[in-house]
Amino acid sequence: MTAFVLVSDGYTGGWVWRDVAARLRESGAEVHPATLTGMGDRRHLAGPGTDLDTHIEDLVQLVDHVDAPEVVIVGHGYGIHPVLGAADRRPGRIARIVHLDAGLPQDGDTALALVPDPTVHERLARDRAPGDSSVPPPPADGWHRTGSTDGLTADALDRLARLAAPQPAGTLTRPLRLTGAAAALPTSGVLCTAGGMSLAFVEALVASGPPQYRALADPRVGFFELPTGHWPMLSAPDELAEVLLRAAAGGGHRLTAAADERPAHLRPFLLDTPERPRERTGRVDLHLPDADGPRPAVVFVHGGPVPADARPTPRDWPTLVGYARYAAGLGVVGATVDHRLHALTDYARAARDVADAVELVRADPRVDGQRIALWFLSGGGLLTADWLSAPPPWLRCVAATYPVLAPLPGWGMVEPRFRPVEAVAGAQGLPIVLTRVELEHAEIAATVEAFLAAAVDSRADVEVVDVPLGHHGFETVDHTEAARHAVGQAVRSVLGHLRA
Repeated sequence: MTAFVLVSDGYTGGWVWRDVAARLRESGAEVHPATLTGMGDRRHLAGPGTDLDTHIEDLVQLVDHVDAPEVVIVGHGYGIHPVLGAADRRPGRIARIVHLDAGLPQDGDTALALVPDPTVHERLARDRAPGDSSVPPPPADGWHRTGSTDGLTADALDRLARLAAPQPAGTLTRPLRLTGAAAALPTSGVLCTAGGMSLAFVEALVASGPPQYRALADPRVGFFELPTGHWPMLSAPDELAEVLLRAAAGGGHRLTAAADERPAHLRPFLLDTPERPRERTGRVDLHLPDADGPRPAVVFVHGGPVPADARPTPRDWPTLVGYARYAAGLGVVGATVDHRLHALTDYARAARDVADAVELVRADPRVDGQRIALWFLSGGGLLTADWLSAPPPWLRCVAATYPVLAPLPGWGMVEPRFRPVEAVAGAQGLPIVLTRVELEHAEIAATVEAFLAAAVDSRADVEVVDVPLGHHGFETVDHTEAARHAVGQAVRSVLGHLRA
């Protein structure tokens, strides 16, 4: 017999699984909906020391008292953190870990980093003793901040609000500690597509290369999609129960990694750009042209979030180096910058890093500080907002390549300031060069189309460079003539604005 241990997202308890548990039991399974300390009808047990380790120990004790030989442990949202902690301590008792609309926390991560509600981050930032306090649940009309509420009836939303309990803050701020003992356990991912996550998006993450994503192509990992929001146990209990049974049986879609073992972002740049003299100062590299006197400069800004321990760092990635060398070869200074966008809550810090880098570049005597272009890629696209809303007179052009131009679904924690779709109204006559790939992820493409519509309304000066059959990150994955032409067209356009 298979036993399911079900662990829900924050503010809730075992009650949220009622309908799913009933259907699983009808199939013959043993089911244990968990209510963790301080949650649900155990809210009165919360104390100053209640933290993530408390919740991990709750699950360890529960698993230890399950008689069934196979335990499938399901973590929903926040619940994946204590689930992984318990599996790490009892790997021999766990047959499968199921991530239900949940992230991929690593050793040392806090649950707070994956909380999409910005009000939670703001509250804990103000709290003098965040480990000893609690975070109130969302108001009745605020549950969308925890994830998509698609598919929930008014009665279900009312039930969430009525039965929700404050979340002990220590469960969000204490780092998850993993030894790796559970790393080889079979895993399933259940993607709730109304929140923006899909198999296609996960496949793109696998192709992008970071180890935590490439591991998803392991044959022990299976994926399922549910066309609903973040609370499928309330919006689609029958479908969720069926998916959990299939996951326990080892079903699900398998991903495959590319034959090239190098991550996509570390493969060669699509153009042969000769090496240029390069100087490194702090987080900034300058690729220098063969020219006398101050020259215009292009500052290339990478996307993200990028893990803090990623090596090489983005300024050494082939795409940024390739663009900077290309620009230097055409007579301008190509600058690359490592900014600290390591999590969705880091956009303000990354914006400061970029602003500091721009000032460093402008102050260099080999740079004409009155002729600067900024070029943003991928998730760095949100950083265009500051420059579009109030462009300084020395900024001659903003370029964006396969950019994210509005927070994606589930990115609610990104500060409201970073909304290029809204900021473009302030761009005035600033030229904008936007490179758009035909095979863009649907979620990102939607932000680009919204930006272009807003640009038309505000009469912004936007040139679109299309890449036929191009993918996100095309410079290292699409070595086609069309892709090369697009890079050349975009670079020539940006340099034309710098020299005008």
